Amino acid sequence: MPTPERTSVEAIVRAARDILESQGPARLTMQAVADRVGVRAPSLYKRVRNRDSLVRLVTEATLLDLEQQLRAVPAAPDPRETLCELLRAFRAFAHTRPAAYHLLFVNAPEESRPDPALFARVAAPVLQVAGELAGSADALEAARTITAWAHGFISMELAAAFNLGGDVDRAYEYGMAQLAAALARSA
Repeated sequence: MPTPERTSVEAIVRAARDILESQGPARLTMQAVADRVGVRAPSLYKRVRNRDSLVRLVTEATLLDLEQQLRAVPAAPDPRETLCELLRAFRAFAHTRPAAYHLLFVNAPEESRPDPALFARVAAPVLQVAGELAGSADALEAARTITAWAHGFISMELAAAFNLGGDVDRAYEYGMAQLAAALARSA
């Protein structure tokens, strides 16, 4: 009789995501994941080739979660409001899983990178509203501007880099409104 399966790729990814969030990327090792799922490290390699592959799987799972959150945002009659809701969802996602969020923007080794088509799927709601606001000819540039602004703001926020006081939530709302208005005027 074959030996019963003691873990699965899903369990491995779930454990890796938990370790990443609770202990940080440096502690996300094959041994730590093996310990968490209750197998010896060599058994883990039957499912995941190496740490780079593990990071890719974690990043893919993160992207799928983000895609689900962004696609759950309903379209509003005014695309400026849709954009603001997408940006609120994006920020909420980053706060829920900050370490995994950072994986989405890391220049990782090729083996750690998800398929670019997955990034395109996740970006589709932002690209759509960017086209509605700025026009189809400028949709990609507008979507990149939106993403760069949001990621920069969120990265600073997660790093506690806003040191001049004030209300960071209010600043995010202000920035979203200004960005949406500027893109709508550019069409």
